[in-house]
Amino acid sequence: MKEFDDFNFSVDKYTKELTRECVGGSDLQQRKKEIEAYNEQTSATLKQTCKKNYMQFIQTAKEISRNTVYVHTDYSLLQSIQPILTDLESEMYQLSHILIEQRNILATMTDGKMSSQLKANDSLEAAEANAAAATEDVENSHATRAVKEMVQGFNGNLEGKTFLNEGALIELDGNDYRPIQRVFFFLFNDVLIVCKVKHDKRLEFLTEYDPKKIAVINIKDLDGVKNAINIITPDGSKIYQSITAAGKSEWIEKLEEAFRFDQQKKSKKGQAPQPPGRTKQQQTPSKSTTPEKLQDQSPSDAQPKSLEDETPEWLSTASEELQTLVAQRHFEDAQALIKRTQDFLRQADRKKLPQADAIESKVKQQEQKLTNVLIQELSNSHNRNLQIALRAARRPLKILVEMGRSRQASATLLKVCTVSLRVAQREARRNNAEISELFFCDLTQVACDFLSAFEQQPACVSALVVWCNAELQYFASQLIKHYLTKGTSLEAVAKCVERVRKPATKLTEIGLDISYHLEGLLRTTLESLIEESKQRLLDAVGRTEESWQPYNLQTKSNLKRLLHELDTLGIDMRAQATGDTWLNLTQSTLVFVRQFLQLTEYCGCLAKGEALMQSLEQLLRDLFLAQHALKPPSDLAVDPNFVMKNKVFLVDNLLPIAIDKFRQISGRQCEMLRELHTKLARQQGAPLPRQRSVYTTDVF
Repeated sequence: MKEFDDFNFSVDKYTKELTRECVGGSDLQQRKKEIEAYNEQTSATLKQTCKKNYMQFIQTAKEISRNTVYVHTDYSLLQSIQPILTDLESEMYQLSHILIEQRNILATMTDGKMSSQLKANDSLEAAEANAAAATEDVENSHATRAVKEMVQGFNGNLEGKTFLNEGALIELDGNDYRPIQRVFFFLFNDVLIVCKVKHDKRLEFLTEYDPKKIAVINIKDLDGVKNAINIITPDGSKIYQSITAAGKSEWIEKLEEAFRFDQQKKSKKGQAPQPPGRTKQQQTPSKSTTPEKLQDQSPSDAQPKSLEDETPEWLSTASEELQTLVAQRHFEDAQALIKRTQDFLRQADRKKLPQADAIESKVKQQEQKLTNVLIQELSNSHNRNLQIALRAARRPLKILVEMGRSRQASATLLKVCTVSLRVAQREARRNNAEISELFFCDLTQVACDFLSAFEQQPACVSALVVWCNAELQYFASQLIKHYLTKGTSLEAVAKCVERVRKPATKLTEIGLDISYHLEGLLRTTLESLIEESKQRLLDAVGRTEESWQPYNLQTKSNLKRLLHELDTLGIDMRAQATGDTWLNLTQSTLVFVRQFLQLTEYCGCLAKGEALMQSLEQLLRDLFLAQHALKPPSDLAVDPNFVMKNKVFLVDNLLPIAIDKFRQISGRQCEMLRELHTKLARQQGAPLPRQRSVYTTDVF
C-alpha cells in the first residue's frame, strides 16, 4: 500500500497495473478488500490525530485563560497600589512646596532687614543696591547652572536672564482632567522652560515658551480638580495642577510678572533727574497761560472722557470664560454665554464698544471650538448597545441643534448608529439569534429619536431616509449572504421572508414604509431560489417506482396517524379509507398530496409580495401537471379505472383545497391554478373499460 503515499500517485496507472497483475475476479476482490482495509485504517488514524489535536487545543485554551486571569490579577494589584503611590507623590510635592515657601519667607525677612537698614542709613544706599544686584546676579547664575546640570536635552542660552520662579506641577488632560505626567517649570524673565519628571526623578526637556506669548487663566475648583490653571500657548491650551492653593496663586503672580517684566523695568528706571527750578516750573502752570487758554484746553481734556470704553466686564472676559467652560465640559453654560454675547453685540452701539469686533471674532473662534468638541463627543458616543449610544448622544445633540449645527449633528449621529447597528447584527448572527426583529426594532428606535431631536428641522429628515436606505441595503446583502444561499429549501426561504416582513410593516406607524424597497432588494435572489426549488421538485416527481395499487399502511395506528396529518393540512381522506389499513389511492398520490399542500402554504407566504406572484403560480402549476401526467408503464397490467380515479382525486379534491389555502394565506387569487382546474375538469371523460385477456384459436 505504499503506492498510495507516493506524491506522484496516478489512479489510472495503478488500475492498469492492478488488472495486469491479478488473475481472475477472486484476485481483484482480494485486492479490493485490502484497499478497503487500508482506507479504514487511514480513516481511524486521521480521527485519532484530529482528537489529539483537539485535546491539545483545549489544553492550550485553558492555559491562555489561566494566564489571562493572572494578568487581570496583576493589573488589579497595580490598580490598588496606584492610589498609594499617587498619595506619596502628592506628599513629596507638598513637602517640596513647603520648603520653597520657607526659602521665600527667609528671603523676604532678609529683604526686610536690608530695607530697614537702608532707611536707617541713607549713606549706605548705593552699597546696598550694589549688594542686592550682586545677590540677584548670584541667584541667576545658580539657577542657570542648575538648569544646565539638571535638565537633559536643553541647549538654550540663559545668560543675562532674570530668574523668577521654579516648581513642580501635574499636567492634566483637557477633557476628563486625568493626570498625564509630572512636569517641572523654570521661569525666567523671557523664557518658561517646561521639563518632564522621569521615573528616576531626573528632568527631561520638553519645550520652552515666551511668557509674553502665553496667557494664564484661573480655573475654578471642581469636585475632582482643584488648584488648576489653564495656560494658553502657541501649541494650544494646556492645564496644570499645583499641589496647594498658595502655589497656584504664586505661579499666576509670577507668570504675570514675567509678562510685564519689561514694563516694570522701565518704570523702575523713571525719568532723568531734573533741576529743582525746572521741576517746579513744570508742576505749576506758566504765567503766560491765560484763563481763556485754559478754557480752550478743557474741552480737549474732556473729550477722551466722553469716549470712554463702555464694554461690560463680562463681555471683555467672555472669550476666556468660554475657554474655561469648554475645558470644564460645561457645554450648556458655554452655549448660553455665546448666545448672550451675540445678542448683546447685535443690539449694542458699536461706537461705544471699540473692542466689539475683536470680541466678536474671539467668540466665533470659541463657538467653532465648542462645535468641534461637541461633534467629537457625539462621535465617541458609539457603543455595542444602541440604547446606550443614543442616550449618550442626547446631550451634545441637543446643544448642536440649538447652535444651528443640525446638518453636522445629524450626519454624525447616523454614523454612530450605523456602527452600533452593525455590531449588534454581527453578534446576533454569532449567537444564532433572531436578526430581523433586532434590526427593525433598532431602526425604529433610531428613527424615533432622530425625529424627536430634529422635529423642527425638516431638511434633516431626508438624511434619515437616505440612511435607512443604505442600512436596508446592507441588511439585505447580509440576509442573502447568510440565510438565502443557494440550495436553501423553499420552507426555509418562506420562514425567513415572513420573519422579515412582519417587523418591516411596523415602521409604517412612524411614517417609514420600506416594505416595497425590501421586496425589490430580495426579488432577484428569491426568484432564483424559487426556480431552483421548482427544478428540484420536478425532477423528484415519478422517480419512485409505482405499483399503481391501493396503499396498505400495515396497521390501524399508521392509517389513523396519516389521516390526522392530512386532516391538519386541510384535506379529509376518510372517504378513501377501505378496510382497516387500506387507502384506495396509490402511495405516490398520497405523498404528493401532503407535499403539494405544504408547498402551497410556503408559496402563499411568499406570495404576499406581488413581485413573486407569477413565479410561485408557475411553480404550483408545473408541479401539479407533472404529477397529473404520470402513467403506468405499458408492460404493467394496471386497472385503468384506478389510474383515472387517482387523477380525478387530484383535480376534484386536491386542487380546489390548494386554491382556497393559497387565497387564505396570501390574500390573492391563484389565477393559474383556477384556469388549470377548469381546463382539467372539462377534459375528464368516462372511465375506460378494463383490459381483458381474450382467448383466441385457429380451429373453426
